[in-house]
Amino acid sequence: MPQLTPQAIIAFIAVLAFLIFIHELGHFLVARACRVKVLTFAIGFGPTVFSRTRGATEYALKAIPLGGYVKMFGEEVDTEMSAGDRSQSFAGKSVWQRMAIVFAGPLFNLLGALVIFCAVFAWGVPVMDSRIGAVVADSPATVAGIRAEDVVVSLAGQPIREWEQIRARVQEVGGTTVEVGVERDGVVRNLAITPVRTTAKNIFGESVDTWQIGIGPKGTTFVQRHNPVDAVVLGAQRTYEVTELTVLGIVKLIQRVIPSDTIGGPILIAQITGQQANEGLLNVLLFVALLSVNLGVLNLLPIPVLDGGHLVFLAAEALLGRPVSVRVREVAQQAGLFALLALMAFAFYNDIMRLFTGG
Repeated sequence: MPQLTPQAIIAFIAVLAFLIFIHELGHFLVARACRVKVLTFAIGFGPTVFSRTRGATEYALKAIPLGGYVKMFGEEVDTEMSAGDRSQSFAGKSVWQRMAIVFAGPLFNLLGALVIFCAVFAWGVPVMDSRIGAVVADSPATVAGIRAEDVVVSLAGQPIREWEQIRARVQEVGGTTVEVGVERDGVVRNLAITPVRTTAKNIFGESVDTWQIGIGPKGTTFVQRHNPVDAVVLGAQRTYEVTELTVLGIVKLIQRVIPSDTIGGPILIAQITGQQANEGLLNVLLFVALLSVNLGVLNLLPIPVLDGGHLVFLAAEALLGRPVSVRVREVAQQAGLFALLALMAFAFYNDIMRLFTGG
């Protein structure tokens, strides 16, 4: 279990402040683009540590770095507001403009992750090569004559450089007998191999059918860099994959496929942040991108105090042709706040239990 060190806490605060800044920047920029007066742009909650006012906006850093907010002028309808003031108010904008302002926060988190992934792919990432470290006895690989230390150079007509390419290609060919090219002592040998169907656990702990040939990686890596175009394509692909995985994770949690005691809070995130910081800048960047996607997706959940809840109210307004009543929104927000606080308390409980049990 990663340790909660002072360095981990500092790294966690820096990462969290960055993610909150990106999120609130989305709300702020789109609000300004829609000509809404922004009164406050704050990172954190509680007492003000630092603030500066420029134009109509106060930019503030608060003492508790567990959130942030953008306070806009006229967030609720005021019938006594002048026409000039109404034109600068949030409530005075069309429902579509308000939806754009609300959605911009989570969107900027996803865009932030995209930028990080693109930069990482362009910079270069360690990739596991195709050298075999182990061969399972009586497996298709053994029958084919494959040995440990062989390097897979092709499979079913596809050139191979990375270990992940082997896994993907084996799933594609299924139980078909195909040719695998392995390099041994500088000589490439082409061997026939037939994958077998077996059962394995996926990342959610579910049993799934899969195809295997009975080999394990050596674990050696090389740094793979990509040109800008490929980096953008791969960055977009990775952002989509992580987003999809995050949504699936939430669904599996609701379905109780994933145990509830795996939910972590700030303490667990701080521990992992510190661990990633010790392993280098690349690991920190990848972890920040992962957290940014998670923050974006979680904020889109239809819980009234989150952006997703606000979007539900605005969608209802668009359908009904009038705003949802203040009373209904207040009750829903109170219920949503209670649910969110309960979830946070449960996450803190899990964190504390891990600290004491070392789990």
